[in-house]
Amino acid sequence: MKLHLRWQLLLALVGFGLILAILSFQVQSAGLCTTRVPSSGGVFAEGMVGAPQHLNPLLSDAFPVDQELVNLLFDGLVQYDHAGRFIPALAENWTVSEDGRSLQFTLRSGLVWHDGEPLTTADVAFSYGLLQNEAFPAAAPVKALWQTVTINVIDERTIEFVLAEPYAPFLEATMRGIVPAHLLQDVPPAELAQHSFNQQPVGSGPWRIAPGQDWAATRSLRLIPNPLSWREGTQIPALDFRFYPDEESLLTAFANGDIQAINSVSYNLLPEVTAVPQARLFTTVAPQYTQLIFNQSETGFDALKLAEVRRGLAASINREQLVDRALNGQGVPLTGPYLPDSWANDQTVFAAAGVNGANANELLNSAGWTLPEGASVRQADGESFVLRLLALDTAVQQQVAQEVAAQWAQLGVETVIETAVSITDLREKLAVRDFDVVLVDITPSIDPDLYDFWSQEAIIRGQNYGAWNNRRASEALEAARQTWAVGDRRPYYNTFLSIYADQVPAVTLYQHVYTYALSSEVNQAEIGPIYEPRDRYQTFANWFLLYRDVTISCTEEAGS
Repeated sequence: MKLHLRWQLLLALVGFGLILAILSFQVQSAGLCTTRVPSSGGVFAEGMVGAPQHLNPLLSDAFPVDQELVNLLFDGLVQYDHAGRFIPALAENWTVSEDGRSLQFTLRSGLVWHDGEPLTTADVAFSYGLLQNEAFPAAAPVKALWQTVTINVIDERTIEFVLAEPYAPFLEATMRGIVPAHLLQDVPPAELAQHSFNQQPVGSGPWRIAPGQDWAATRSLRLIPNPLSWREGTQIPALDFRFYPDEESLLTAFANGDIQAINSVSYNLLPEVTAVPQARLFTTVAPQYTQLIFNQSETGFDALKLAEVRRGLAASINREQLVDRALNGQGVPLTGPYLPDSWANDQTVFAAAGVNGANANELLNSAGWTLPEGASVRQADGESFVLRLLALDTAVQQQVAQEVAAQWAQLGVETVIETAVSITDLREKLAVRDFDVVLVDITPSIDPDLYDFWSQEAIIRGQNYGAWNNRRASEALEAARQTWAVGDRRPYYNTFLSIYADQVPAVTLYQHVYTYALSSEVNQAEIGPIYEPRDRYQTFANWFLLYRDVTISCTEEAGS
């Protein structure tokens, strides 16, 4: 009987304990909540039209896709800030000799390649030395520059470049990425373009190539963050670039979720990308502008040799209207030969020139080109004012050309649009000056040197396709390129701009814009101004694709 009673007491105690445990669990559970937090993992895929040829900064000049990718993989001695001033990259500092002919760079300490090998001035001398080698397949203008330079290695961190004469724009040449001597120094220069390095390169930039890829076959290139550049790590472990043959297949991949970004959304693709529900668009100004150049040579329309006529034509252009009508707002009206963020830009010079739409008719009338009563085209000495406007056979350029023609028609100027079917065709026509006015897209150098565009020498050996022949402007440009300090160069460029604004050898219409499409699947992604490809990923460490559920103690607000 006593044994039976003990079992009853034991069972009662166990049951009571279970009740207490259940009550305790319920009390604890009442204070817990589940929330979603960012989780590392996934692969961020970005699509672009085209495919790379050489992942090598010494061979990338002619290939836009190559230029995009090598900017992520390689570093040069210097880079530039958003005011167009050069700042340190691999080099921590540099000095210019008193005579302006010698530059000495000091590398940052502890530099290494993606494979862990040290990066020294031997790599710098090897890289730029290749550009001096006749057998190396670099672009002719690049070779011409570097073959005038003497390269002296002082020690592992110090290197000197001796120039034939002072040349301030040379600093921009040292932005070009450096390649590793320890991997390439035994390869004959003539064979480097075919070397496997160009498929699996080793650089020093913020991204590196994931090993074991055959991106030429898969049309997909995987990059992983360089831990030396992303010291606190990233939540997304890899970046895939996927290459598509055309914009149609690129758009389909984005709409289907196969990729999370479009590298560059063209004007034609923009409406369709905007219609994709998950699309987020980031638009910023691009370092490129579109310009009308007047042909003042014997092959052009004679009236264009008169500054009053050029001023009148320029004054009649309504840039805001052109951007709205021809570009659907995808451009920024721009005046002058410099981008707004260039330290040489000075818009007050153009305001002081006083050329505006109100005096366009007056300017042409004063030049003898009047509009007879009842006529639609201006006349002078029995000749009609008819211009041949050359433009590329692209949708954007043709629309811009048509808008220019429409605006000039209101001024009494007839415009016949002639088409260049390709860039090669356009260059051939520019070389022989087979145009009256030409519409060109220009990507200016970071340095404000425009000697090769507007000097007298550039009429014969350069890109002064309009044959603008102004001695004072040419002298100002020449003096500016031989002076190193920004403060000392600025007065020369102000002189040049004053003459340019008065004589109007060309009319800049608008600055291009760049649009990057990003899927809403990519969380916490913010993109600021984009001046070079790596700028897109300034905040990449914060981006994430995945979530995970975690249990936390509920706050009063969460529990209410």
